[in-house]
Amino acid sequence: MAKFSKQEKSWMMYDWASSAYSIIITTAIFPIYYKTVADNAGVESSLSTAYLGYTIAITTFILAMLGPILGTLADYKGMKKKFFFFFFLLGTGSTVGLLFVPSDNWLILLIVYVLTALGARGAGLFYDAFIVDVTTKERMDNVSSRGFALGYIGSVIPFVISIAIIILSQMELIPITVITASRIAFLITAVWWIVFSIPLFKHVKQEHYVEREPRIVISSFKRLAQTFRDIRKYKPIFLFLLAYFFYIDGVDTIISMSTAYGTDVGLNATDLIIALLAVQIVAAPFAILYGVLTKKYGPKNLLYAGILVYTFICIYAMFMDSILDFWILAMLVATSQGGIQALSRSYFAQMVPKEKSNEFFGFYNIFGRFAAVTGPLLVGVITQMTGNSSIGIFSLVILFVIGFIILIFVPDPRNTERVDADNKIAF
Repeated sequence: MAKFSKQEKSWMMYDWASSAYSIIITTAIFPIYYKTVADNAGVESSLSTAYLGYTIAITTFILAMLGPILGTLADYKGMKKKFFFFFFLLGTGSTVGLLFVPSDNWLILLIVYVLTALGARGAGLFYDAFIVDVTTKERMDNVSSRGFALGYIGSVIPFVISIAIIILSQMELIPITVITASRIAFLITAVWWIVFSIPLFKHVKQEHYVEREPRIVISSFKRLAQTFRDIRKYKPIFLFLLAYFFYIDGVDTIISMSTAYGTDVGLNATDLIIALLAVQIVAAPFAILYGVLTKKYGPKNLLYAGILVYTFICIYAMFMDSILDFWILAMLVATSQGGIQALSRSYFAQMVPKEKSNEFFGFYNIFGRFAAVTGPLLVGVITQMTGNSSIGIFSLVILFVIGFIILIFVPDPRNTERVDADNKIAF
């Protein structure tokens, strides 16, 4: 880490901070907790999985609609961190709110979960856009990949503490219920998220911005409309976003619904959680490896590799019927999950005008979040229609194939010029 600047390290530390939410709330403990709450309320297993998919879809649709508008506003001088702070408070505050939802009220639980997801993903939008303020184009792939690696490493600590409390409660070695243990995990998530976000608030500043204008809300809409009018000048950027829409759809759906799927095929909570812990540990060096390999093979070839790995995962999932199969899939996810996300972020950041980074990351958010609408929705509908979660997961293959094909036509940003703030330079 010594070769990174204070600003780069402070920015990367937010991955360390927010990753506790990603593993505990998005991926591991909350989905299992939700399934328990839904079961307590008498909801059929396949239906509760479908409802979770619908909830994720609704949540991401809301933020996708707001992304470009909020991003355009945040491009004005001094606004980026204010928007980041608002969503940061929404996410951490509502995560604490999960503690107070009754253990048989699955509907209120999903509503509070929506607030946590809006906060986490909203803050993530502005966090991603800060990458243009902390590093150079040449260092973005490495900085972004290292951030994801720190996230995986940092998430292990709160995750281990959380699952230890849950397992001890299951074994009745501590005098609390599994429900209470899960709620303690939610509190740990919020505290971890808050404490390790402090470096970003202290050392990261908005270096690239648009000067404030009178009536900034109206002016921001005009700027957004101008971007749409000039869309042909940004063709490579939006072509990449279209590819990203499809392949990240599959990635996010597998992340958010993996434990619910594992539960449906008969795996117990302890086996699922231990496997997911291993994913966090294995994924860290692979995320760094992706960043290192870009120097020799280029980010585009590494994105191809990640997409192919995920395609195989969806096919293999059709035949999963044991904890060994789940472990194989988990390790395959670990090889590519961080790399494909990190390189997508840096690939896009290298293409966009720095002064309009929030606006363009708003579009990045739209394509990523709409993707996160269609994937869970697709899995939810097909699972509900067939009564088979495996078929729902297999349906994601088409998304990876389409994303791969479109990515072929996207230019490598290392060999092109960035579009400038006046839209005068095209790829």
